[in-house]
Amino acid sequence: MEKQPTLVTPKVKAATGSTLVLIVGLLLAILFAASTAYSGMKAGLTVAAGIPGAIIGSTVVRAFARKQGFAGVNQMQGMASGGETVASGIIYVLPAVLLIGAQFNFLEAALVGILGLTFGVGVSAIVEQHLLINQAQVLIYPEAMAISETIRASAEGGTGLKMMGAGFGIGGLITLVTSSVFGWVNNHFVLFGDKGYRWKFELEVNPLLAGIGFIVGLDVAVKMFAGSLLANFAIVPLIGYFTDMAQSSAHVWNAAGTAVSSLDFDGIVSGYTKYLGAGMMLAGGIIGALKLVPIIVSSLKATLGSNQAKSKLGIGLLIFSSLGVLAVATGLSGNLWLGLLAGGLSLLLAFVFVVVAANLTGTLGTSNLPVSGMTIASLVLLTLLFVVMGWTDLANTRTLLLLATFVVTAISIGGGYSQTQKATVLMKADRAVMQRRFLLAAGVGTLTVIGVILLLKNQLVSDAAVPVFGLPQANLIATLTSGILTAQLPFNIIIIGIVMGIVMYFLKLPIMTVAIGFYLPMATTSIILVGALIRVLIEFKNDNAKTQVQNGVSLSSGLIAGGSIVGLIGILLSVSGLIQPGVPAGLLGTNTAAVLLLVFLVGAMVAVLCRKSVKN
Repeated sequence: MEKQPTLVTPKVKAATGSTLVLIVGLLLAILFAASTAYSGMKAGLTVAAGIPGAIIGSTVVRAFARKQGFAGVNQMQGMASGGETVASGIIYVLPAVLLIGAQFNFLEAALVGILGLTFGVGVSAIVEQHLLINQAQVLIYPEAMAISETIRASAEGGTGLKMMGAGFGIGGLITLVTSSVFGWVNNHFVLFGDKGYRWKFELEVNPLLAGIGFIVGLDVAVKMFAGSLLANFAIVPLIGYFTDMAQSSAHVWNAAGTAVSSLDFDGIVSGYTKYLGAGMMLAGGIIGALKLVPIIVSSLKATLGSNQAKSKLGIGLLIFSSLGVLAVATGLSGNLWLGLLAGGLSLLLAFVFVVVAANLTGTLGTSNLPVSGMTIASLVLLTLLFVVMGWTDLANTRTLLLLATFVVTAISIGGGYSQTQKATVLMKADRAVMQRRFLLAAGVGTLTVIGVILLLKNQLVSDAAVPVFGLPQANLIATLTSGILTAQLPFNIIIIGIVMGIVMYFLKLPIMTVAIGFYLPMATTSIILVGALIRVLIEFKNDNAKTQVQNGVSLSSGLIAGGSIVGLIGILLSVSGLIQPGVPAGLLGTNTAAVLLLVFLVGAMVAVLCRKSVKN
């Protein structure tokens, strides 16, 4: 066999390549933190960054830093995951501080986020040897395996990057001409039913959401859409029907002078069905937490009973973050007992659920990790502590939510860090190096996502009938926390929602998925379904379906990045006064324009993928 030529590179070039990997990794962390924050607050769903990070990393290494090899690619995907992972946690809770009418500054949020990051990495580092190596035959970490395969497959060609570039262009163009930036073309298709049968069908032509739909697939998309169907075509019309019979004798639960029969579709949603959705999500969170009890016990027993060599850095991070949480909780509240009790309970809950998250990721991956359920269970316990101790004013509620932000960040990091380190094991790379790079990238990601939330603050607390950001998890957190502390909730409606969630559990339906669809506007779930249907079309009678789906995932990652980044730039320009988005007029402002835009989006996605299929 002929010996393959080797690339001789001076040491200074190798160092330069390492610096390039670090710089690109940090840029990816910022990109995916910002885009995940935007898309997650918009639709309540996030997409793992490991695979797109691996594709971009492979291209960079192949073009500029061949000496870094697979290890360099792995570092970049891990850093991309660090930015995305921390965003996937923070956005579930931190916006709830704004929703309850309180405020936070950048430094406070950064402290809480960084402490959640260091605590999550610290706990995960202590258990990683046991979970990743000792339990390798039991915990396979499926998404880490997919990442490692992507790194190897991307070594030879740049197809994935081309797909991402095409998606970024399509997503950016549509976002540019619609309400997110210039507002030239209407992208919102809406149909209403009359007062006798109040229903509403809506679809937002949004490339970001279509990309999410393609990635999550038909099963998840259909169940989410089913939740919207239940809300829009059954529950709202049913409430409207019975309240019409009551005429003016039935009043809105939180507005005594307003008859329920006078409410339009959106009024019924905001006054009643959103609380049903909150009950459903609460049921999903509690049931999910109870199902985790055996896993919690077994994980802790196995971890504490093993003779693994514990990470010194992990123990140091654990001590640092634990002391930091107690100090920050005391400082935020100005109450030593609150700091010790609430901070201590937050640390205990975070420790337990980080171990569970690291374990569950080994079987479910991060995309299916029940972060919301574990967070809701933690929040309810924290809230009950505050009620018992009488800490129920707005300032203490703000402290409670900032502590919950610490917990959710740690839980999310537990899954993302463990998956990243498993991919590092599979690539036979250095875990210690990856640990440091992940910490750095997630730290930068923390600052980025907090900046995005503060930038979008006015849009997040908007009273618009169709809000720009759905914030399903943050709205639920705000509703439950404020309601439990003040005892001002329509508990009968929430209990009905809980019963609906229990029925879904008995029917073996994914409660949180259906409940999020119930809670979100149908405009969001319908376009997610469109993206999933495009995936079905690509897979139908396609001999090269696996490759095309992978190309579609890359294309969709580009759609998400293009839609979110251009949308963020548009909001930044609007806030600065450089642009003023207009209201589409004439044909461009009708449902017809939205349909034509939808045809363009679907056609562009199918054309790009089919053209590649022919070339393949």
